Amino acid sequence: MARLLVVQNGPDGGPGRFGDWLRADGVSPDVVHAHAGAPLPRRLSGHRGVLVLGGGYLPDDDARAPWLATTRALVAEALAEGAPVFGICLGGQLLAQVAGGRVEGRCGEPEFGSTPLTVRAEAGGDLLFRGLPDRVTAVERHVDAVTALPPGAAWLMSSERCPYQAFRVGERAWGVQFHPEADAERVRAWDPARLRELGLDPAELCRRAERDGPAGAAVWRRVARRFAALVRG
Repeated sequence: MARLLVVQNGPDGGPGRFGDWLRADGVSPDVVHAHAGAPLPRRLSGHRGVLVLGGGYLPDDDARAPWLATTRALVAEALAEGAPVFGICLGGQLLAQVAGGRVEGRCGEPEFGSTPLTVRAEAGGDLLFRGLPDRVTAVERHVDAVTALPPGAAWLMSSERCPYQAFRVGERAWGVQFHPEADAERVRAWDPARLRELGLDPAELCRRAERDGPAGAAVWRRVARRFAALVRG
């Protein structure tokens, strides 16, 4: 099995079904619980790529999350070596920042729950996103956002509230704002009191996630299979 370094940035932010799909396709996710103090390797040696998961931080919030400095260095190494990278939510924002883009906290309107996404024409030749339906859904949970893509990045997906939902840096590094690893069960586990404080209806969020779940799973399973093939080399 090809080993993939996975950086977990929060107690509830594991690789979920995305990790299951990768394992099914010959990739072993080596999950490092950085949020709990587990040390990250200083180099990618032994790993064929890196997956950076979500978390409640900005990519350079080193005071609260000191492991992010090492994570940025590992992503920079992967970019330099052409190793596959996949960044989810915070992980996507971190990739954008490392590659020269801009990320802003509490920017624009927050997105929570199953969200319609538009696949842009530029995705037509992309190794992961080619051939996807024009409109797809995925679970979102963010208040921070990428506000400028890195120079030369390919802009692959957008949503009504957040334009930079997916992008590619070079040929083998992808960042997404949404959560392809999350399903309706993950949404049901969110704190309902916190959701109500944000003006959201927890029951409606669960209904939408359950309604959109099967179609979304089929799409993100395909993306995971393609990423696994790159990691295997």
